[in-house]
Amino acid sequence: MTEYLPEGSRLRTAENLAAIRTPEALANAMRRGTILEARAARCDSAHNLIVELPCMQGIIPREEGARGIREGTTKDIALIARAGKPVCFRVVRIEPDENGRPYAVLSRKSVQDECWEQYLSHCRAGDIIPVRITHMERFGCFVDAGCGIPSMIPIDAISVSRIAHPSDRFRVGQNIRAVVTGFDGGRLCLSHKELLGTWEENASLFAVGETVAGIIRSVEPYGVFIELTPNLAGLAEPQEHLHAGQYASVYIKALIPEKMKVKLVVVDVFEPDTPPPPLRYFIDTPHIERWRYTPECAAKRIETVFGRE
Repeated sequence: MTEYLPEGSRLRTAENLAAIRTPEALANAMRRGTILEARAARCDSAHNLIVELPCMQGIIPREEGARGIREGTTKDIALIARAGKPVCFRVVRIEPDENGRPYAVLSRKSVQDECWEQYLSHCRAGDIIPVRITHMERFGCFVDAGCGIPSMIPIDAISVSRIAHPSDRFRVGQNIRAVVTGFDGGRLCLSHKELLGTWEENASLFAVGETVAGIIRSVEPYGVFIELTPNLAGLAEPQEHLHAGQYASVYIKALIPEKMKVKLVVVDVFEPDTPPPPLRYFIDTPHIERWRYTPECAAKRIETVFGRE
């Protein structure tokens, strides 16, 4: 079964490298319809993508560069932005150029069409899929959901703990998991916070009386919000000279599940000198129907029901 992975996943695999190494291997891959990857060296003035293969030059004509280019539903920035980055493709034909040297005509669109028709369009709300972060804006992070097909995770769907920018949580090129929430105008809609655990699952990692490290996310007149995990934050008394982004050593004064509160005392603050720990996912199944963040004893109810109209 074909895997429709984010672009870059095949780039350095032995199978891919062997298939693009020689003209004969490339011709065999063309006959088999194999999905290949290489780096787009540049995007020319006509918005064709030029791909430098080890055995010959390849070209992805503009209209074969992405789904929707021909129809005008995808803007040409989607092609321009691929310069220097991996692209997936199939070989359409190999023919001589004006000097008699062979070059390959490639199609990225055909791979994306198949990825959509055979994979993404069959996703259901609640399905959990691998994606790769491609770029970030203040309102959310854009991801490659498979073969370069874009989707977006809104900033308020990244984690329960609030962040000022997706770069507070992710980095470009990072492989993460996301949960499908539905479709909107032919685009896949995604969320992420449901995979990072409930209040109780995260609170169980800590105990009253411990001193642990956290990240200051916001400083308000009434207190300082400090993130212990992406889905768990606590509140400490206001202090001077604290600012968002600092790391803090905090004493855990109380864990109150019925109010979903974590009371903290700031012991010390320091600037980060190491990258944040990798994300911890609490769900290892390929699909979820319902996710309830709040404990049963809490009066407030925060939950996601997938597939609800």
